[in-house]
Amino acid sequence: MGSFPTGVTVVTVASDDSNMHGITVNSFTSVSLDPMLVLVCLNETSRGVSLIERAGAFAVNVLSARQQDVSCWFANRYRPTGSTMFDGMPFEAGVTGCPVLVDAAASFECRKRQSHRAGDHLIMLGEVVALVHRPQLEPLIFHAGSYKSLEHELPIGRSDDRTSISTYPPTQF
Repeated sequence: MGSFPTGVTVVTVASDDSNMHGITVNSFTSVSLDPMLVLVCLNETSRGVSLIERAGAFAVNVLSARQQDVSCWFANRYRPTGSTMFDGMPFEAGVTGCPVLVDAAASFECRKRQSHRAGDHLIMLGEVVALVHRPQLEPLIFHAGSYKSLEHELPIGRSDDRTSISTYPPTQF
């Protein structure tokens, strides 16, 4: 899966008892425009899953190219738990009460719509109730085990480069 470049997000949640949690997630996608639905995939053992279930809401913060340290922080299994993991992290409470990271390229605040078990993960479907979009900020990208950024736009159209295509499982023609 490392050959597929992805954006990098931090999913955040805040429960009624002021407990907060954030976790780096790269499995995020748009599902529907009407209504506006997104999904994230979280490890079923993640502390965030139970908090999202209790709160009924979560925020997906699309990190900007300047936020590699934020991604690393929320991916660190040894970071403090609870609201102290946000100490020194610039955020605002969103309309759902979930932390919205100030310098993110975009933030989608969601009401939890459904969840589905899939292997060792939970697919969390959320309806977007508020969003922030900062198109001037370049997104953070993760590919082949390292962070990348968009250095320049590529021309739209067909590439003349020859590529090798393989199938899995191998097929015979």
